[in-house]
Amino acid sequence: MKISFKKPTKNQVKRFAVHSLYIFLGNAIAAGAAAFFIVPNHFVMGGTTGIGIFVRNLLEASGKTGAMVDWALNLTTYIANIILFIIGALLMGKKYALATLAGSLLYPTFMTIYTPLNDLYINATGYAMGAGGAFGSPMLAMIIGSLLFGLGIGLVVRVGASTGGTDIPPIILHKYFNFPVSVTMMCLDCSIVALQLIAPQVDLNIALFGILITVFSAIVVDVVSPIGLRRAQVKIISKKHKEIREMILTKMNRGVTMLYGKSGFLQQKCFVIMTVVSNRDVVKLKNEIWKIDPTAFITISVISEVRGNGFSSEQIALPKQQMMEDLEDVTEQYSSSAPPDETKV
Repeated sequence: MKISFKKPTKNQVKRFAVHSLYIFLGNAIAAGAAAFFIVPNHFVMGGTTGIGIFVRNLLEASGKTGAMVDWALNLTTYIANIILFIIGALLMGKKYALATLAGSLLYPTFMTIYTPLNDLYINATGYAMGAGGAFGSPMLAMIIGSLLFGLGIGLVVRVGASTGGTDIPPIILHKYFNFPVSVTMMCLDCSIVALQLIAPQVDLNIALFGILITVFSAIVVDVVSPIGLRRAQVKIISKKHKEIREMILTKMNRGVTMLYGKSGFLQQKCFVIMTVVSNRDVVKLKNEIWKIDPTAFITISVISEVRGNGFSSEQIALPKQQMMEDLEDVTEQYSSSAPPDETKV
């Protein structure tokens, strides 16, 4: 039996390359934040890195020092990620396993690469990044580490991928028991931070730093993950809806949805034009609308994400003449389909 594979389009290849770059950079940045700012300054944190820090602290408490404890941290992170990956693959299926495979392996790999680089930096300067020098302090190291860690995770989440690790149990609990993912993840990370109080060298202050790292990084993830996806949804009510509709389609090159409405005071029917544009095009759209109808009623709402033609999928450009002919045909059909009263709303 001959198996044929469909050749991917240029848009699919481009999307795959961009997604792969985001996953690679995201894991590199997150691992760098942990390896250069959080771990060397003896902070604690959640996730599989937190489990590795816990093992390292126990080894240090038993008298072990040097490279052995650092490699124990990286090895523990690897093992925890692989175990959680296997559990996720068994309970969530192959598709989810493929989506988390890269994150499960890339993050601990970058941690392993960064560890000797961080040792070189400490040997050369005498202090960990962010904690020494004229402006160094533990608080500065914690803030920088949290921001970079959140940035890295946010880049991965932005393209719909997963970093693996402790992301997996909350997703499983959501699937089988409908527990909120964000709440479960926060509770799990805070539990890992609290667990590390068992180690003698971890006091309450360090644990509180760990909770701050968890909270700050979560805030950054929420900010970073939808960046570039936010758009403005514009609704227009005007007697000159046909001209405005044509302007949006031809001059703004955006899609339009025509909604039926009714004015609240006079109870008269009207058309509501709805379109979505980028934030930088909002002013241009308002100016074009007011050129057509200075009395048009406009509302603008910010939406967190848009998927569809012209935003996240390949845009189809029609020749000007063909677009105008299509507009005339659609306008005739549209005008004959029970139009609202052409009265003031």
